[in-house]
Amino acid sequence: QAQLGASGGELVQAGGSLRLSCAASGSYAMGWFRQAPGKEREFVAVIWRGNTDYADSVKGRFTISRDNVRNTVDLQMTSLKPEDTADYFCAADASPLQLRRGIFSFRGQGTQVTVSS
Repeated sequence: QAQLGASGGELVQAGGSLRLSCAASGSYAMGWFRQAPGKEREFVAVIWRGNTDYADSVKGRFTISRDNVRNTVDLQMTSLKPEDTADYFCAADASPLQLRRGIFSFRGQGTQVTVSS
């Protein structure tokens, strides 16, 4: 089973940046999701074979990338807003379409991102 623990979350001021990382899982499509207290889980971004897709709420601010040397999938977050506050985790699935819909084979422990106003 893939080990996909995420890291990099912390408290940051609005307008700031953070970079999250998790271990990549072979050739699976990899995605980032987030969940804030009292809210449903939300798709953030997905990457597979160099292709990427983002939730509208993060387009232009977040960038997902795969580092084949470190074997990680990273989420660079810029222009952070208080509404980005959530527990972020990464997940993997053989199907990027399934992953985009929030269906995945593996997921890891999350990392907390808190954006203060």
